Amino acid sequence: AYFCFLLTALGVTAGAHRLWSHRSYKAKLPLRIFLAAANSMAFQNDIYEWSRDHRVHHKYSETDADPHNARRGFFFSHIGWLFVRKHRDVIEKGRKLDFTDLLDDPVVRFQRKYYKSSVVLMCFVIPTVVPWYLWGESLWNAYFLASILRYTISLNVTWLVNSAAHMYGNRPYDKNINPRQNTLVTLGAIGEGFHNYHHTFPFDYSASELGLKFNPTTWFIDFMFWLGLVTDRKQAPKEMIQARKERTGDGSA
Repeated sequence: AYFCFLLTALGVTAGAHRLWSHRSYKAKLPLRIFLAAANSMAFQNDIYEWSRDHRVHHKYSETDADPHNARRGFFFSHIGWLFVRKHRDVIEKGRKLDFTDLLDDPVVRFQRKYYKSSVVLMCFVIPTVVPWYLWGESLWNAYFLASILRYTISLNVTWLVNSAAHMYGNRPYDKNINPRQNTLVTLGAIGEGFHNYHHTFPFDYSASELGLKFNPTTWFIDFMFWLGLVTDRKQAPKEMIQARKERTGDGSA
């Protein structure tokens, strides 16, 4: 179950988020296929829809055009936004952004075309059948632990980035925006809780200052770079980061 959770998380953090939404690094075909499969295991909308909504979120953060506007409260930004129709500003302003680069990727097009089938296979069938077939786990346990419980936890961990990481924590890089540095979200979302940094420098592949901080997604991308499957990792220069801290930070770092 935990192994499937890590795959699920990487499909979102390293895949839909840092690769396809922000283009913070380039990945070769085998890695893109792996991340697309892991993203189907996450079952959080296909890569195109996820990346589209996330780009709108960054462009119009904390406004009515933000799909999960945190100013509407914790419940709305966490899960409530999925229960209601999108605000008209989300649709209208989202149409002004360019998403052609997403559909230029054949991996994104393939996953979008066969998304429902890939979700059934990756999110439900494989996590259930593999433990049953390989080491004799009961189908009941495999389904409800490795599939359903893992899926539920991974959803809520991802949603905490939209809710808790926009409400609770410090703002050492830009005190004028809502996103915060949240340690608990960082631990749960394998490195995505350095959210004040990420919204200040969204192009940085690490989504945090590099160093000894806990960021498994960055470790994964760096390992893929070592294997030759990742190129062109974008980073914010240390001088830029320090200057921004001094200019707009809250003094907490």
